[in-house]
Amino acid sequence: MKRHFAKCDPVMAALMRAAGPYRLEVEASRSPFESLARAITHQQLNGIVANRILQRFIALFGNEPFPAPGAVLARPDHELRAVGLSFAKIESLKDLAAKTASGIVPDSDALVALDDEAIVARLTQVRGIGRWTVEMLLMFQLGRPDVLPVDDFGVRNGFRLAYGLRGLPTPRALAAFGERWAPYRSAAAWYLWRAVDLARDDRLPAPCARTRGVRIVRKAAAGRVRRKSAAAAGRRRAPSTRAAPPRRGRSKR
Repeated sequence: MKRHFAKCDPVMAALMRAAGPYRLEVEASRSPFESLARAITHQQLNGIVANRILQRFIALFGNEPFPAPGAVLARPDHELRAVGLSFAKIESLKDLAAKTASGIVPDSDALVALDDEAIVARLTQVRGIGRWTVEMLLMFQLGRPDVLPVDDFGVRNGFRLAYGLRGLPTPRALAAFGERWAPYRSAAAWYLWRAVDLARDDRLPAPCARTRGVRIVRKAAAGRVRRKSAAAAGRRRAPSTRAAPPRRGRSKR
């Protein structure tokens, strides 16, 4: 991987040297239903608040580690509302449970057999689940190596900082630029999250090459982009060894 980036992108290669070894941690033990239910619960909430609501939600169903889809469907809405879930999230959770029961959302074994775009197509049929949420699942649960979440504010801001741009790259421009990172775009995303941390600590190397032809968001639109990205993802900021999911990404859930 280091040889690949050294050959195709000297700026990314320098960022990798500054940030150290790639350490994206994969959590493979959760079912797709549980991962997506957790993501829905965390949307647009502070992590501490979201975790409290999630724990009360789980406690409704007794001693099970996590409720089954059928149990969620059978639970009255007013009981789910009482633990702090909004009506919109209740609708999303029940839609997720129904689509899991019908097979649209596959179990873990079936999910692993699908390619990335097939997974995105299947899971985004669930109310409240967008592409970014599925991309976080691809990276942090399935460990897929070639995922670039171009709508993630943390990834875009890391690119701005690492490559010395005056503004955020547009998602389309970042996707086009990132084609050179394939088949290691998940690693590139992880290092762009790390670029934000390095810049905060004043340890981010200056770009060793000028980046040309990357379209950026105009300053007047940058604030709207940041707010829209955060709201859509219910961002969580990734741990130091992961990414920033959410802050959608987390800069999890």
